[in-house]
Amino acid sequence: MRNDLDQIEAAFVGTPLAGLPIGHGPSGTVIVAGIDPHRLHEAWRAADALVPVTGRRPVLVTDDFGDTLTIRPEPQPGPSESALRAFAEKAESSEPWLVYRHYMQDDVVDEDEAEYYARGLAGIDLDVRAMVSDVALPAPRQALERALYDRVLADADLHARVLGRVRFVTQTAYWYTPASVLLMLLPTSDVRSSGYWVDFYGALTLEYRQALAEVLAQWRDRWDARLVASWGTMLQFQVGRRPTPGDEAWIAAGQLKGLASNLDLRRWEVAVALPAGDAWFVHNRP
Repeated sequence: MRNDLDQIEAAFVGTPLAGLPIGHGPSGTVIVAGIDPHRLHEAWRAADALVPVTGRRPVLVTDDFGDTLTIRPEPQPGPSESALRAFAEKAESSEPWLVYRHYMQDDVVDEDEAEYYARGLAGIDLDVRAMVSDVALPAPRQALERALYDRVLADADLHARVLGRVRFVTQTAYWYTPASVLLMLLPTSDVRSSGYWVDFYGALTLEYRQALAEVLAQWRDRWDARLVASWGTMLQFQVGRRPTPGDEAWIAAGQLKGLASNLDLRRWEVAVALPAGDAWFVHNRP
């Protein structure tokens, strides 16, 4: 209804969103057009700060890949309250980390492959035999990578060298920036329920959408991770509480790799990077 749009426009006064075109989007959402791609994080932060006023959780989207995200003359109905409540209840009872598992998580590494994993994807060449001499090969990939990670943590100079090569993955400069950016205001303030509207290649079925919704809720609770943008095959998060080095970073890195099957770093490299930045990038594509 127009009254809803008027109230949102009034809330935008004095923010970077003031005066931008606004209208009805798909499935009960509101679309704000004209977002400057070079100031997209600023626009999202303004909308996120207004959630207590608007009752709508913001996420940046793009119409670069299609014309379905357009402002409509009339509102389109979203899910009923009962349907959305059922979605959130199913999400809460799901096991997202059984659904989102990296396809190579359970690999076993033999002696010929160990140096490949130790080299990492950021081009860091480590002497795997010296670093993990206590790991009997062949060994589960996760055991080898955890041993590499612990060895890096134990050596301040080595840690600094590795961090210098991998910290980019937790910086907004690494984020994707579309040519055209829209701000979508979802018709809920609930984090778990917001997963109903998130367009993500890694959540094409209802089961996966519910699992993703639970990921959003768990990450928000544990890391104050807030979904900033959904570009179809990519998700971008602002993180308020960084994992600490050690078990926290290792667990978070495993979850990130499970959701982001196309994140081009080893788990041990991601674990080194996570305590050093406030931006998470998820990439999951065909």
